[in-house]
Amino acid sequence: MITQQQNKLIYQYGGEYLVIEPWLEHSVRVRSTLYPQLYDDHSALLELRQPQSADIRIKDNGFGYLHHGNVTVIVDPHGKLTFLNQHGDLLLEEYSRYRYGTIAEDDDITGYRSDRHFNSALNIPARQFTPLLGGDYGLTVRFEGAADEKLYGMGQYQQHILDVKHCTLELAHRNSQASIPFTLSSLGYGFLWNNPAIGEVTFGKNRTEWHARSTKQMDYWITAGDTPSEIVERYSDATGKVPMMPDYGIGFWQCKLRYRTQEELLEVAREYKRRQLPIDVIVVDFFHWTKQGEFRFDPEYWPDPAAMVRELQEMNIELMVSVWPTIDKTSEYFAEMYEQGLLVRAERGVNVTMEFYGSSIFFDATHPKARQYVWNKVKQNYYDLGIRIFWLDEAEPEYTVYDFDNYRYYEGSNLQVGNKYPAMYSKTFYDGMTAEHQEQVVNLVRAAWAGSQRYGALVWSGDVDSSFRAMRNQLAIGLNMGIAGIPWWTTDIGGFHGGNPSDPSFRECLIRWFQFGVFCPVFRLHGDREPGLEQLGTSGGGLCFSGSDNEVWSFGEEAYPILTGYMYLREALRPYITNLMRQAHEKGTPLMRPLFYDFPQDRVCWETEDVYMFGASLLIAPILEEGQRSRSVYLPSGTHWVNAWTGSQHEGGQVVQADAPLSITPVFIRQAQAEGLQPLFADIVARMESEESPA
Repeated sequence: MITQQQNKLIYQYGGEYLVIEPWLEHSVRVRSTLYPQLYDDHSALLELRQPQSADIRIKDNGFGYLHHGNVTVIVDPHGKLTFLNQHGDLLLEEYSRYRYGTIAEDDDITGYRSDRHFNSALNIPARQFTPLLGGDYGLTVRFEGAADEKLYGMGQYQQHILDVKHCTLELAHRNSQASIPFTLSSLGYGFLWNNPAIGEVTFGKNRTEWHARSTKQMDYWITAGDTPSEIVERYSDATGKVPMMPDYGIGFWQCKLRYRTQEELLEVAREYKRRQLPIDVIVVDFFHWTKQGEFRFDPEYWPDPAAMVRELQEMNIELMVSVWPTIDKTSEYFAEMYEQGLLVRAERGVNVTMEFYGSSIFFDATHPKARQYVWNKVKQNYYDLGIRIFWLDEAEPEYTVYDFDNYRYYEGSNLQVGNKYPAMYSKTFYDGMTAEHQEQVVNLVRAAWAGSQRYGALVWSGDVDSSFRAMRNQLAIGLNMGIAGIPWWTTDIGGFHGGNPSDPSFRECLIRWFQFGVFCPVFRLHGDREPGLEQLGTSGGGLCFSGSDNEVWSFGEEAYPILTGYMYLREALRPYITNLMRQAHEKGTPLMRPLFYDFPQDRVCWETEDVYMFGASLLIAPILEEGQRSRSVYLPSGTHWVNAWTGSQHEGGQVVQADAPLSITPVFIRQAQAEGLQPLFADIVARMESEESPA
């Protein structure tokens, strides 16, 4: 039975309750459950300020229609859904195999006629709720495959693939994997799987299948637009936008595993200033604390953090401090947090979620009281000292064993709500910082879910290895993160695992990664360099190992002028990048994006996966292979391009060969903006040629 209730189109049959409603401009939300009513949870979506209107019609033949801007939803008498755009073109259609046809005649409302008139004995439903022992359901939702479709987004998976069509992706977070279930289709729609359950999705040739291992209801959101930018901006309207990036976030961030003492960190900062190198942020990494979950500096190694913060601020350097969600069982606050139910619970076995330098349990970021408890400790021991940036590590969270079915949160089982954890972890700090009237909130976090961006989440790609292969993956990851609504994204320049500063092969990788990092939203050097350094003590801040030097003067005489030259290039581009940050804040525009984002009419741009735009004016062609000293670059049609380094001019719509000596990563400027930007690159060439080697 199909009915209308105010602005909603309702389908009810056999215990299913399906609701379709308008949800912001040109967008609809679709929910279904086998319970008597829907579960009232917006998940990633922001709550609507006011109900949206829609044109709803129900025909005598049993078909229902909801028209809202660019989107029309057709519900057939058997509950099958079809989505069309404003031109009557098919966007998405449910995959259903039953003994009936879909649309038996030309539709006199939309003009659409399905070419799938199935009369199938397969008995495969489009929406399949599978009951689980003890209640709730496993859920599979199926859509027809479109052979000529390309799909982008979905967050961060360690692969070089940009177009995720024909991929199977786990809907779960791991160290270096962030599942953000929004995809942009080349057919002109965006789709958000608005369900934080653990599961998987397959974008197959014959059909797409979304699967939640345990849930109470189906929930997804669809928008339609004529360009990728329209779709991404509407998705950002629905899930939120980043704050405005503070000025100190735009420059160079210095980090390593790990500065072990207050004096060691300060001496590095002083050396950057002695060398007159631009630096905005320096980082205190993990195990600077007394114990995990005590959220304070170990006074043996960090005797006067307030004085450290003051000295850094006098040098115009912000301090970022690492915070983990782990609460050591022997730590000061463990008993109180456990008693109050503020920790993640194991369903079976020993109640431990992570074993790393002790047995610990994650605080439950889905619990409002747990979020407030943790923030109170952080405020007292860090924020009140003047620290305004936090590194929210282990944000997936990183279980020692990823038995997703073995953990329970305040909001429900990990299987049902687990993918919300990193967003709630970011919310912990965002809420605390904004309560202190801080407006420009940015915190580095190792995982994200849809909507994390509205909590000031700067996501980095996790603990990846130090190799050209890993760097190649980062390009696709950064672009898909931007499409998935996360405009603030960064990597560990040089990779995290390994890399010996005296190894010529690694030095080349580091240089190429550094050049790529300049044209990422945040420019941050980090890594666990070889050989490792021994621990300083047996407790607190001295307990953990450290890596070798990881400053720009650590990689040899050839690398130094190149790295410092690119640091100055980042500084020269500060006004340009600030404008990009403003666009991200106001519209949700990703800073780095695939070519098709700015040139959707150029079909070659939809095929190009190794070149990207950094803002609307700069085309970046990173060097991703060892020993490569030139590369081919496709220049989009419809405009003229200028080689940023040489000033040579090129017509768009062609492939050009670009020189790429070790000091140069190919960059091209839209000709209309070349007059303002090209001299910046010419100045850097001169600087690199005259720069002295490190002392």
